Amino acid sequence: MEIIRYAELKAHPWRNGGGVTREVARHPRSAQDNAWDWRVSIAEVSKAGAFSVFAGMDRVLTVIDGELLLLSVDGAEHPLEKYRPFRFSGDADSAGALPTGDIRDLNVITRNGAFKGYTSIIELSKKRAHPVFEGQFGILLQGQATVSPGTAGGPAPAAPEPVPAELNRYDAVVGSDAETPEIVGRGFLAVVSIDPSHEPGTD
Repeated sequence: MEIIRYAELKAHPWRNGGGVTREVARHPRSAQDNAWDWRVSIAEVSKAGAFSVFAGMDRVLTVIDGELLLLSVDGAEHPLEKYRPFRFSGDADSAGALPTGDIRDLNVITRNGAFKGYTSIIELSKKRAHPVFEGQFGILLQGQATVSPGTAGGPAPAAPEPVPAELNRYDAVVGSDAETPEIVGRGFLAVVSIDPSHEPGTD
């Protein structure tokens, strides 16, 4: 069971000085600059300004802290409220304004024709565990939660019961179909899914 601890992620300042980004994961991991096929990251936005262009990419942006991001995409304004994912083209001329102050957002960027990214916001339960499958990340946005290895891969061998791991805010649980991690608690979880693309003309 793999947990990516937010506190251990390095902050990378934006070129325009408007914020910083912490990368949660990318594929392939060894890819440099924007040569990756997908990336999941969390950004802190402290100043209005232009967003980077990601040519040939698809973006899903979700405000996860703060009240409002006023996003301009090719001249059209979109008020993005907290926990409402918004999809737009990485090729677009985009910029953000902060009418209510600083925000933090979750970014899922995928290469067109290779992968498709999705973000869902769910409310956690203490009674019903939420599984995180292969190709998914579960990111704790708010509240308190623990994660344990599931038994989706079949009966577990005779061994001591695993101790649930505590999750801190913005920690990410990496999904698996072998021992599907299961998250329980109170609060809100972002479930990011990265699916291989099945567009016409792709393998």
